This record gives sequence, structure tokens and C-alpha cells, in this order.
Amino acid sequence: MLNQSNTQVPKLRIAVAGATGRVGSHLINRLSSDPVEVIALTRQKTPANISNKVSSVVVDFDQPSTLEMGLVGIDKLFIAHGTSPQQVANEIALIDAAVKTGIRHIVKLSVMGPATPINPFAWHAVIEAHLAQQPVASTVLRPTTFMDVLKRAGSQVAAGTWAGAAGNGRVNLIDIQDIAAAARVALLEKVAENSQRAYHLTGPRSWTMHEVAEELSHLLGYTVSYFDRSPEEQRTALLAEGFSSFVAELLIGLDRIFNNSVLTERTLTVEEITGSPPRELSDWLRENIEFFR
Repeated sequence: MLNQSNTQVPKLRIAVAGATGRVGSHLINRLSSDPVEVIALTRQKTPANISNKVSSVVVDFDQPSTLEMGLVGIDKLFIAHGTSPQQVANEIALIDAAVKTGIRHIVKLSVMGPATPINPFAWHAVIEAHLAQQPVASTVLRPTTFMDVLKRAGSQVAAGTWAGAAGNGRVNLIDIQDIAAAARVALLEKVAENSQRAYHLTGPRSWTMHEVAEELSHLLGYTVSYFDRSPEEQRTALLAEGFSSFVAELLIGLDRIFNNSVLTERTLTVEEITGSPPRELSDWLRENIEFFR
């Protein structure tokens, strides 16, 4: 008779697509302390900022067979591809490869927001709809906008020229570390076969950009102002700063979402599933104040 006490339960094998991204890199650092095996799916042969506790597999989205090869033997998959025109095709390709290789659970980083033609919100909706039709357990993480988006304003704040088309609209911002903490829980929790879950992740409160400017004034010791522009004026300014038309449209779309106060919702999900409250924006600004000097 087999002695059960001497048998070893195989480690859970988790693949992370987007391992070098903002959320993915924090997620990997958190998982490296858990009794799991983490595999980073990467398009780089020597990925930067990857823990030496993590193995990596090179995948090529132009060669779907490499996706399947990279997912053989994997139990769970985390997908955070990053915003690009190829996002829909690439994430759907990963989902399809995961289904073919028998992965039991997919956790996708999506975004909170309404049905809208504005990208990347519209892209995530297409990917979520595809995932929902697959015979695999899934968890969708829908965070509000990352606090990190404010880093784009760093040079403007430092020069005293911060402006945008957000108007007086409010937005709830969330720290990427809180998203990573929630992603870790989602990957480690046991889920029923073919279950479908969605977690709406938010920070503790909503802000206007004018209120963010007031907080920056307090931290920097001099007055920071946010100047209102029309979407057309903002587009012209972004293109003059050297942003591509693709990125400019994404940023203007985000400002439109802010201006309309679409993302003001506050949930308790982060605290309920991680045991810790979401981080305050004022604390994030204090830690990252050098970006605005």
C-alpha cells in the first residue's frame, strides 16, 4: 500500500504573461515567496527584472506553436499583455493556447469601465467576451486607472505646465501593487471547474486632477496647478510633445473617461481578498515625488 505521508504534492505551476510589465513584475516578486513554480512568458531571451527564482520561456506571437509549447504542464495562467494594437489578437491567442494545453484556470488583467468604443476599454471587452466562452475556469481583474498614469505628468509638473482634458471630473486611482496583491490571491485560490469570477478593484477614494495638483503642491512646497484644455487642444499639445497619434488618442480617451467621472466607484474588494486596505494616493505621491521634481 502506498505510504501517503511520503508522497510529495507537485508544486502548482503558474505562467505569467506580461512578467516584465508593471503589474506582472510585482506579481512575480510576490509569488516568488510562495510554494509554487513561476514561469515567465517573455518575448525577450534575457528578460530584465526577473527574479532568479523564476524560469522564463520565450514565446513568439507570430508563431502560435511557441505559445502552446510554453504552456505545456502549466496549471494556471496570468495574462497582462499591455496596451497595444495587437493586444486583442495576442491575448486571445494566449487564451486559445491555454485551453488547448489543458490549463485549469486563467486570470486576466482587464479594466473597470462601461461598454465604450474608447480603447483600451473596448479591447478588454472583446477579450473578456472570448474568455467567457471558453471551457476553462477564469477570473477577471477589473481595476480602475493605475496611479502610475500620473508619472506621465512628471515633467509637466516640474515645468509648471501641467494640463489636460480631464476638467473637474473625478477618478478613483489604484496602486499597481494592490492589483498585484489581488492577482496573487486570485491565482492561488481554489476555484471550481469552469467557474467565472470578476473582481472590481479600486483605491480608497476618487480625485479630480485639480485635487491631485493641490496634493502635489503640499508635497513639493510650491504651487502646482492643473490647466484645463479641450480634447482638441490636448491632442495638439501631445503631438507637439512627441507622442505618437496612437498614444495621444489613448491619453485623450482616458481624459474623456476622467472628465465624465466614469471611474468614481469605490469597492472593498482589495481589502476583502488581500486583508489590507488599498493604498492612498497621497502615500503613492509621497513615495514617487521625485518623478515630479
